[in-house]
Amino acid sequence: MPPTRLTTGALETLQTRTFYGKEKKSLAYVIAIMNMILHGIEAPNIVHTNTLSENLADIQEKDRFDVVLANPPFGGKERKEVQQNFPIRTGETAFLFLQHFIKILRAGGRGAIIIKNTFLSNTDNASVSLRKLLLESCTLHTVLDCPGGTFQGAGVKTVVLFFEKGAPTRRVWFYQLDPGRNLGKTNPLSDPDLAEFIDLQRTFADSPKSWSVDVADIDQTTWDLSVKNPNGDEEVTHRSPQEILEEIAALDAKSAEVLGRIRELV
Repeated sequence: MPPTRLTTGALETLQTRTFYGKEKKSLAYVIAIMNMILHGIEAPNIVHTNTLSENLADIQEKDRFDVVLANPPFGGKERKEVQQNFPIRTGETAFLFLQHFIKILRAGGRGAIIIKNTFLSNTDNASVSLRKLLLESCTLHTVLDCPGGTFQGAGVKTVVLFFEKGAPTRRVWFYQLDPGRNLGKTNPLSDPDLAEFIDLQRTFADSPKSWSVDVADIDQTTWDLSVKNPNGDEEVTHRSPQEILEEIAALDAKSAEVLGRIRELV
């Protein structure tokens, strides 16, 4: 297909009023700027700042956006003075970011946020309050359950939350992604791996990997959204004790070999 030709007005909108971002770390900030320039955005709207330092009470309608796509950091901790900027106070960085994203969306705005899967079931007060906020202020229509290794360095399993701001959630559609192989740095997730998810998500169809839950049926005191596939009937095959012991022995031997080499260098 020939490339799409943009009008002068559309090109100006693309260049100046389409992509926005904020980044705290200096290296990531520079990489973001460079990446935008390499993709044709001549003056990127990327700000070098700590997003969480903004008080949610100060955000006005002019500060809001139509779409938020984000992969906030997991396991980080913020100082008490930063937590004061949020109605749901927690040291968990990702939970603070989720509150921020909900706040900066316009009514009808859409979000897709990657977060660790324990967010769906944690029983601490912050997690419960945040799930309640998300379900009551937004339509959480889709939860994509990702396999381990999808995001390098995350250290935990993750889910992607797809939601629209402005109306409470009535029904949540879950999809359990299973590419049929172990994911890693040299074997990343690919577009074909998501083909079935994209196809089924159009109609929120049930399948062996997908199902829906009515919010009215979940516990209204915990708002637990645990990923529990009612259609899963595959038998889990566990390795034998002998196989596990052999792998442990092989790893020990490899460790001893590496340690020996290090000692030779000392």
